[in-house]
Amino acid sequence: MMPWPYPEFPYTGGPAPDDADVQLSSLVAQRLSADWTTRRQQITVTVQNRVVILAGLVADPETRRVAAELAWDVPGVFDVCNALRLYGGRRSRR
Repeated sequence: MMPWPYPEFPYTGGPAPDDADVQLSSLVAQRLSADWTTRRQQITVTVQNRVVILAGLVADPETRRVAAELAWDVPGVFDVCNALRLYGGRRSRR
């Protein structure tokens, strides 16, 4: 049995995110949503210790590349982990 946390003491599942990481995450997400290439893609942005982690599905390799470049262009980003995958993955040739 697990105790249910009271509303005054919510369980966050880990350490509280750094304010700078939250701000970087917001800035990267804004850049991705403003760019024509990445705006309608399924991209999740997470930031840990100024490292941007991009995850989700994108339409093509160009979109994957543009998303990483946009993240790198945000001031304060230390590194970018581009974990974006393409729709359908790789297809085998027959």
